[in-house]
Amino acid sequence: MQAIPTSSAEQPASISQLYSYPFRIFFLSMSALGLLVVPAWVLEVSGAIRLPSALPGLFWHQHEMLFGFLSAAIAGFLLTAVCVWTQTERTHGLRLVLLWGVWLAGRLLLAFGAGLPEWLVQGFNLAFLPLVMVDAGWRIWAARQKRQLLILVVLGLLWAMQISFVVSLDMTFTYGALIMAMALISIIGGRITPAFSASWLRQNGGDASAVRIIPALDLATLASLVLLMASLLTGWANLTGAVAILAGSLMLVRLAGWKGWLVRSEPLLWILHLSILWVPIALFLLAGSLLVGWPTGAWSHAAGAGAISCLILGVISRVSLGHTGRPLVLPKGMVAAFLAIHLAALIRVLTALELIPWHPGIGSSTLLWLFAYGMFLFRYTRVLASPRPDGRAG
Repeated sequence: MQAIPTSSAEQPASISQLYSYPFRIFFLSMSALGLLVVPAWVLEVSGAIRLPSALPGLFWHQHEMLFGFLSAAIAGFLLTAVCVWTQTERTHGLRLVLLWGVWLAGRLLLAFGAGLPEWLVQGFNLAFLPLVMVDAGWRIWAARQKRQLLILVVLGLLWAMQISFVVSLDMTFTYGALIMAMALISIIGGRITPAFSASWLRQNGGDASAVRIIPALDLATLASLVLLMASLLTGWANLTGAVAILAGSLMLVRLAGWKGWLVRSEPLLWILHLSILWVPIALFLLAGSLLVGWPTGAWSHAAGAGAISCLILGVISRVSLGHTGRPLVLPKGMVAAFLAIHLAALIRVLTALELIPWHPGIGSSTLLWLFAYGMFLFRYTRVLASPRPDGRAG
């Protein structure tokens, strides 16, 4: 891959440009958070440091990766996409600064808020997702785009998992949140991945009609994931395991219909297909955990380090180019980052399954994860902080 050429007429980067569109500040902040939270957790669990966090160490790590890292990715993508879907004015300027400030305050208060009043810490922490839903929701409602309401329903369930988790510190709710994150992947990934693949095939002389989208199958997959979350909360292991197998099988059938192998020469597309493949893997590992006693960490990291982290990296790499008016050509080093993030997930899952010793497994997967998102920050910070080369707003 070739690096994106920089126009001599391109205006300089600036902090203010980060607040011209939601994806800019949230993609940048999300990546920076991941580069801080992951090594901080490794250092804490190894006894090297002790964070003054408002939650116990393991719970803080789980919360920040799900409701800090993931929520920023959701905000950056959704608030950008909804403006395009509904043809409404983007959230930018002071309003975006304030929204981002709520997200940032939640991260700082949880990381350093030991001893602070819980109402203060959790007030900021729990306020962010509802604000995102309100921002997206009024646009969807005004445009009468009922199809988009499913995203808000799943986001509402994700927020319910967050509330339940911080109130009870019961890891069952983090598992429920992981399933809702995979439900979001089912919806959003299920829209953009086959659509982008068909478009690329059409432009490059391929058979775009080979990419199959079956709305009834999409809806059945989403319904099975919501049922899976509800079943998981009941504690009925056998039923939940069976539903996990059903949901994983439905997702595999969808993936087969999208014909990912036809776009294997385009990294911005194969990263999407390969990342979503982690969803059925995670679901089958969940079934194995419930039915035959496989380690719980295997499925949770297949979902978190695999499906969520890998797909986010693929999506933000594409969105950051397309929505800044740049060619969809990956900057140098990003293919290596895509390979590294998937290898990090694979090693982390194998470590959870005790097929790789803990210390080398955690160490190598962490370094690969840091390389992947570090490469994104290195190559995309200027892209995100610079005006569009074509002079358009955003």
